[in-house]
Amino acid sequence: MDDPRGDMERHESPPSLWPVGAIGAALVAVCGFLWARDVVRGGRATTVATAPPLEEGRAPGAPPIPADKGEAAMPEPAPGERFPRNVFLENATLGLGAIIGGVVTLPVIGFAVMPAFLKQHSHEVDLGPISNFQEGQYVVATFLREPSQGEVSRRTAFIRNNGLLHGKPSFTCISNRCAHLGCPVQPGGPTFDDKSKTVKTPSGQVSLIPSLPAAGFICPCHGGTYDQEGNRIAGPPVRGLDRFEFWIRNGNLILGNTYSVAQVTGTGANAEIKRYTLTGPGQHVDGIESWLYPLQPPH
Repeated sequence: MDDPRGDMERHESPPSLWPVGAIGAALVAVCGFLWARDVVRGGRATTVATAPPLEEGRAPGAPPIPADKGEAAMPEPAPGERFPRNVFLENATLGLGAIIGGVVTLPVIGFAVMPAFLKQHSHEVDLGPISNFQEGQYVVATFLREPSQGEVSRRTAFIRNNGLLHGKPSFTCISNRCAHLGCPVQPGGPTFDDKSKTVKTPSGQVSLIPSLPAAGFICPCHGGTYDQEGNRIAGPPVRGLDRFEFWIRNGNLILGNTYSVAQVTGTGANAEIKRYTLTGPGQHVDGIESWLYPLQPPH
């Protein structure tokens, strides 16, 4: 036989959640009503601003009486701090930081920059008697500019005896440093190694090799070309070759510091040279282009 209770249990509906939903809907309705009521009341309410009562004896529109004046006056306020503590601490911190920064930075800057400006002296190289330089002929002179520094100071100059100028010996002394990138410039003609000589001078040993730069001077690195006065005539250099100062002492030719040259007018003893402070290779010494290069330390 079938159990009638089993059919009833199988077809009974599951529990429902509608009571929870009804309660939630009621809460939403109540809260919405209260919110709407507050909004309506707030919109209808008006605020009436009332002016503060006038002090006795003060006309309308007159400035207010200070708190420390009048019959019911308050004690006069004490003056504020002239230097508040926070301002003092701020300035003290900034000042201490500046002092520490200076102590740390200045020595580094000094060691990096000052050597370029200190202990500068005139270089002097004795090339020996002027009789070793035949008039009108170039000689390639190789020497140590600072013998104490060794081979790193070896330099080469193209020397030509121009004869006398106003009764004094005149020489052309050109540096072999190319004005493009500083490569060693070579004579554009033959050199006579079989006639070379080594002269011992107070500056050390000096090698002298006669040369015939018929085509001027040529840089083998990038093709810079100069005439016999050192003027640029082709290639990438931006100016002429640098020159050496010179003077005669006890019959010997002495070379001094080098200086830069833009252009030489004339030849030999009659050459007109405008001297510029020695600058690095690739730098202009005249014209608008020279403004693009910063000042350099003394050489």
